[in-house]
Amino acid sequence: MNARVASHSKATARTAGALVLIGAATATALGGFAHADPRPAPAEVRAKVDRLHHEAEQTVEEYNGVKEKADRTERALDDLRDEAARKTARLNDARNALGSFATAQYRNGTADPTVQLALSAEPEDYLRQAALLERVGNRQATALEGVGRQLREVEQVRAEARDRLVELKDARAALKRHKDAIEDKLTEARGLLDTLTAEQRDAVLGADGHGGAGGAAGDRAARGAARGPVQAPNARAARAVSYAQGAVGSPYVWGAVGPAAFDCSGLTQAAWGAAGVSLPRTTYTQAAAGSTVPQSALAPGDLVFYYSGLSHVGIYAGGGQIIHAPRPGATVRYAPVDSMPFVTAVRPA
Repeated sequence: MNARVASHSKATARTAGALVLIGAATATALGGFAHADPRPAPAEVRAKVDRLHHEAEQTVEEYNGVKEKADRTERALDDLRDEAARKTARLNDARNALGSFATAQYRNGTADPTVQLALSAEPEDYLRQAALLERVGNRQATALEGVGRQLREVEQVRAEARDRLVELKDARAALKRHKDAIEDKLTEARGLLDTLTAEQRDAVLGADGHGGAGGAAGDRAARGAARGPVQAPNARAARAVSYAQGAVGSPYVWGAVGPAAFDCSGLTQAAWGAAGVSLPRTTYTQAAAGSTVPQSALAPGDLVFYYSGLSHVGIYAGGGQIIHAPRPGATVRYAPVDSMPFVTAVRPA
């Protein structure tokens, strides 16, 4: 082998060795990266997603409470504005009448009454006119007092309206904070779901996040189980259950009260509203909207509350089943009454 060939062989060997080393280093780096950032297991994703949805649901109920207050404040503010406008119109009418009276007095002359009496051709006529003017003057004084009172009333209403406007602005700011918090949690949950395969994601979303299996087959089975011998205690409760049954399959949308979508307390409010009973908006206020019943004495139509913060509610449908709006991504469905941590149950009046 000549020198040129030997030199070429050595260069080729060095190049091959370098490529082997680069490939090994790359493989090590990639292996280390994959080991440092593994995909979370589906069970871990499901647990985290369920936790985020539960936290979001708690915030949704807080949002619903603030929104209910903001709506009441806005209606009260509108009423105060209308009242202020009516009182201002009456005040302006009183002012105009007072101004007309003063103008008429001026046009009738401003001579001293003694001089007018002395110059009068008919003193008796003058005295009668003077008595009339005195009565008119008394009415003018009363009108002046009325104008002052109306001024104070208008200012009081306007001051109350200003206070309500401050309340409304604070409530709207709180609504935005709650909305942002809800969306942040739901965005994080969606990000976790995106790490799963389509099949795994469907399995997670197929469950209701509260222990119920969900799905059309599960709803059919639960609907059959709910047709037991237990009857609703009255026609209103029966109507509420019927409404909830008709809502099965409707999507969960936080803040929604129907008829196309619901959150958990929105469903129970709408169901009992269809029966002619006005329930408050949130889970924790609905829990005080009737008489408490033990879990062993549940009857169709009763409201069943779960978790320590009363953050979730369903309506008892009989046969050991509730109907509830579970969480974002799920639909209104049946679930076993004991599938969540039971806290209390209420029978609306």
